[in-house]
Amino acid sequence: MRSKTSRKGLPAGREAIFSWSNVGMKIWLSFLVAAALLPAQFTEEHVAKARAKGEQYHAAVSAADRLLHAWLKQADPVTLLLPDHTNRPERVYRPHNSGADLYPYLLLTAHLTAPEIYSGRMMDMLRNEIRYTSHPNGLPGNYDLIKQELGPPSMFGAAEYAKDGLLAVTERLGRTPWYYRMADLTAAAMHAAEVETDFGRLPAKDSEVNGEMLQNLVRMAAMTGDGRYLQWVRRLGDAYIREVLPRNNGLPAMVWDFKAHTGDGKIKLRDHGNEIVVGLMLHFALESDLEGERSVHYRPVLAKMLDQILASANPHGMLYNTIDTKTLKPVDERLSDNWGYVYGAMYTFYQATGEEKYRDAVRRVLKNLGNYRNYAWEPSGNARTKELGSFDGYADSLESALYLISREPVPEAMDWIDSEMKVMLGMQRADGQVEDWYGEGNFNRTALLYADWKSEGVHPVRWEKGLKVGSVRAGDRLLVSLQGRPGWRGAVRFDVARHRRWLNFRKNYVRLNEFPEYFVVDENTLYRVARRNGSEEQVRLGSELAAGVELGLGEWVVEKR
Repeated sequence: MRSKTSRKGLPAGREAIFSWSNVGMKIWLSFLVAAALLPAQFTEEHVAKARAKGEQYHAAVSAADRLLHAWLKQADPVTLLLPDHTNRPERVYRPHNSGADLYPYLLLTAHLTAPEIYSGRMMDMLRNEIRYTSHPNGLPGNYDLIKQELGPPSMFGAAEYAKDGLLAVTERLGRTPWYYRMADLTAAAMHAAEVETDFGRLPAKDSEVNGEMLQNLVRMAAMTGDGRYLQWVRRLGDAYIREVLPRNNGLPAMVWDFKAHTGDGKIKLRDHGNEIVVGLMLHFALESDLEGERSVHYRPVLAKMLDQILASANPHGMLYNTIDTKTLKPVDERLSDNWGYVYGAMYTFYQATGEEKYRDAVRRVLKNLGNYRNYAWEPSGNARTKELGSFDGYADSLESALYLISREPVPEAMDWIDSEMKVMLGMQRADGQVEDWYGEGNFNRTALLYADWKSEGVHPVRWEKGLKVGSVRAGDRLLVSLQGRPGWRGAVRFDVARHRRWLNFRKNYVRLNEFPEYFVVDENTLYRVARRNGSEEQVRLGSELAAGVELGLGEWVVEKR
């Protein structure tokens, strides 16, 4: 006999059970929704940590702001250009010095601390840099600010200004007027290339200029899709992968004679040499993204290069300034303050290939950083800081570590960064300057990198003295602490996946002159922003958070809606 059914088509007696189950399910779902809407469960310990980070953020940004205003007083009154030195009778603007290492980081500081200077004075300086230093072929030259005379075109000036200066601005801010200056300056340099090789004309015989141009060109090829840039990238890459490395014990040379097909038998693993290692690895990453045949051919050649470099390191994994390419013994036994540039290239190789040995090498050197507290990376004639060496060695070594801990947050390395930042910031004089030369831009670069780390990439649209920003992550939630003068309210920006959105890289490869990403928002995702106690809730798109959302002092929780 068929069982009776209810009006809902259920067996008799089960309708009530189903009804109660349905109600229970609704209650359970409501509970889940409510739980999802609760503020992130950040503890008082998290708050204390965020506030401490805010103090560190403030120390770094304040120092950078002081140096910005100190250098603006040194600008030439006619051209507004900055001299290389402030304590010498000569006053010369050089694109490879002041242009590459000073101007861009003052510009980026102004973007954060003085937007009116960024859009005003800094833009005037760009106009005048183009007006006074450009030759008809597009290359820049040195400009004597006293004689008001322009020197000859400089390939080195173009490569260095684009790579260390304009590229850093582009990595940080995207397609600004400085991006377009970089695009045309890079193209002008390749059109002016004069070194004949079996692969086409190259900008230079030395690894510094060619490495710098590779780094510029890879970014331009990825960002623009312009075939010229990719063709130039491959010309440079092939010259080193197919000729220089196979003929030079698997390593680049400082100088290579492309007619005699031989080099000087040395490679610098610090500035003025390691640029080619970084450039080749970034080229490999691009080819891996494009899934071309070059990535297959390049891989074993570049793996050998990295293995040779690792074999030359000291017991802690630190690299010597210069090594002999045959014996792998140091020619210059001082340690490179740019060690992380090369290890960043190794990490990029790991990201592209998945070969864990190169990730392990990076983690190893980071764990050993505690052996280098108060280390004099660069000798200094400055009596005030002679024992510690130049601030510039600290700036570059800290920059090295900051690139890497953004991918591998090794506790020993993070402790080392905090201790050594105190040393570097302590070298700044009361007048805002440090050593009176263009390299002080690197002081600001590292201070801004450090501030990014402490705030997880969160910044006020306009910073003011006393404003402290510190952030702590818990999974995909963020606790932001804002401390400052009573009553402060202002727009606060969040970071986006710049490597993908702006540079068009498939992965967030380690890149020299980048600003690492920490907490990033997706432009088309909804986020809930509220005080830690759940009040003042607002729901915003990631694109709105990136543009700036108004917040007041206190602790705020940011999470996906």
